[in-house]
Amino acid sequence: MASNNNIVVLGAGVVGLTTALLLLQRGYSVTIVAAHMPGDTDPYYTSPMAGANWWPVSLPNTREQDWDRITYLALDRLASEVPEAGIHYQDAIIYKRNKDQDTVMTQWQQTLLSDEPWFKGLVRGFRKLNKEEIRGDADSGTRFQSVCINAGVYLAWLVGECRKRGGVFKRRMVKHVEEAGEWHHTGGKVACVVNCTGLLASKLGGVMDAKVTPTRGQIVLVRNEIEAMYDISGTDDGDEECTYLMMRAAGGGTVIGGSYQKGNWDTNVDQSMNNRIMKRAIALAPELVKPGQGIEALDVIRTYAALRPLRIGGVRLEREKIGKTEVVHNYGAGGFGYQASYGMAEYSARLVDEVCGRKGPEEKAKL
Repeated sequence: MASNNNIVVLGAGVVGLTTALLLLQRGYSVTIVAAHMPGDTDPYYTSPMAGANWWPVSLPNTREQDWDRITYLALDRLASEVPEAGIHYQDAIIYKRNKDQDTVMTQWQQTLLSDEPWFKGLVRGFRKLNKEEIRGDADSGTRFQSVCINAGVYLAWLVGECRKRGGVFKRRMVKHVEEAGEWHHTGGKVACVVNCTGLLASKLGGVMDAKVTPTRGQIVLVRNEIEAMYDISGTDDGDEECTYLMMRAAGGGTVIGGSYQKGNWDTNVDQSMNNRIMKRAIALAPELVKPGQGIEALDVIRTYAALRPLRIGGVRLEREKIGKTEVVHNYGAGGFGYQASYGMAEYSARLVDEVCGRKGPEEKAKL
């Protein structure tokens, strides 16, 4: 059982930064070590590329549901009280087509697509759509208030919050998880390493998790504005393509997606897929352009493909001793890192407390 407060967090994505923040709030001395930092645009560094909102896909009565619940409460508070975090409220409109049963997307989003989801009593204004509100070829739908995040602003805010509490950042390539046990900024012994390396957990020495795989997402970012966030259960363009839209807070543009391609490591943009994405977006949210206009009226900022860090079988959130190093693993969220981040961080912090022999947090985390 460790007796010091020195913690190293590996990874500076949304899960790593949120975990570091909660540990700092608990009174730990934290060094964040990562190959990529906020401001980078590497396709293997997923968090800055994400649309970033709260659309729960967790099943009821699971730890994932608790992560989503904890995170909703945290993001709701930030949206209402901390404007500098880059989060705003936006209604979510979710459409379902009956013909999309048992597709990749409906299996992944079955909770979000439900008419009676577990979160209906948690969010504000949840209701089923009336028949006249259904668009296109959808058969049903729901609407509720949620939040959307400007990823660039929010990640920078998390860095600032960590630094304000004494967190130290080091940019390093990590070859083996045990190396991190020597990298605390004080030079002292490390009590625990928290592994939030996402996709890189598949290549990290001492971990080499073969269950970690990318799900490729392709996105078009435009200046056009929309009145709500939209999602629909499927497309007629293939099982691995999807349609969703969200307008980021603080002038972050409107994100249009997308794809969900398991095991695909390709980070090159497919222009034909771009055209399909934009056409589907206008069909679902006609307010993107003036009546009669097509994809040529979309004011494109950039297009990109990035890799969600999925772990087959679910997130790995557990303790392990690797050599002489105490490790808490916290990776594999795939496409729900933002919406589960505070919950995953809280569960990780509890495991760190166990490693360090604490009965509870020294400073209550302000979720």
